[in-house]
Amino acid sequence: MGILKRKLGRTGVEVTILGLGGEGVLRTYGYEREAYELINRAIDLGVNYFESARAYSGSESYYGGALKERRKEIFLASKSHAKDMRGAEAHLEETLRNMKTDHLDLWQIHDVRTPAELEEIFGPRGALSAFVRAKEKGLARFIGVTGHQDPSVLRQCIERFDFDTVLLPVNPAEPAYRDFIEEVIPVASSKAMGIVGMKVYMRGLFSRLPGFTTMEPFFRFALSEPVTNVVIGCDGTDQLNENVRFAASFEPMSQGEKKELIKRVSHYARELMYYKE
Repeated sequence: MGILKRKLGRTGVEVTILGLGGEGVLRTYGYEREAYELINRAIDLGVNYFESARAYSGSESYYGGALKERRKEIFLASKSHAKDMRGAEAHLEETLRNMKTDHLDLWQIHDVRTPAELEEIFGPRGALSAFVRAKEKGLARFIGVTGHQDPSVLRQCIERFDFDTVLLPVNPAEPAYRDFIEEVIPVASSKAMGIVGMKVYMRGLFSRLPGFTTMEPFFRFALSEPVTNVVIGCDGTDQLNENVRFAASFEPMSQGEKKELIKRVSHYARELMYYKE
């Protein structure tokens, strides 16, 4: 059975419900062989959504070394954490050079955390100007925004501009802490945005929870929310193979199952969500 695909919002592009994230072994230096094997194995298994970021160590360069003639087979995304126009433009130039491509399918404003950052991004010399220009010039087919600290800031971003996509945390600890699921996803859905989930396994911290022997419930939970897909970083091909199995056999959770999972992790929510601090 292949991996289910969903439309990435109003972009109309069909992407696999599982995407390969740019962290794990890809957020390193000096692991070219392992990165090459991971990226190409993911393509071989049917994954077509791949992402990275300018901030992710050697990740973009790994893609440049691994994709070669396979670039046309995938939807390729990266990000810039620059909040000003010149910084973002410089990042895009470096990203395209590292990835050995003439365009990105998706370029995202990375990790917007505070109202001050939001104002800088949307200001007269802010990063948004670079993103709009990149789309106009064909250097990025689509543009998006990401955040994992403050849902109110991310919500304001997508209310102020018609981004094509949003990347945000989706896991059962969210409802008991700062809830991106309830605060951001409905707004994104109303604007027909592509919604990409991250932090599905809470950086592996699920293993601290009693009674869990597999990550599959967390995978199912995330994809049972109104998202297009989820991106998950992998330390190697074993983890990738496991995630592909989850994706190939995915069945949505019922509301009752989701509520029970939220209840089971609620007492650990603050510890599990430390990455927002």
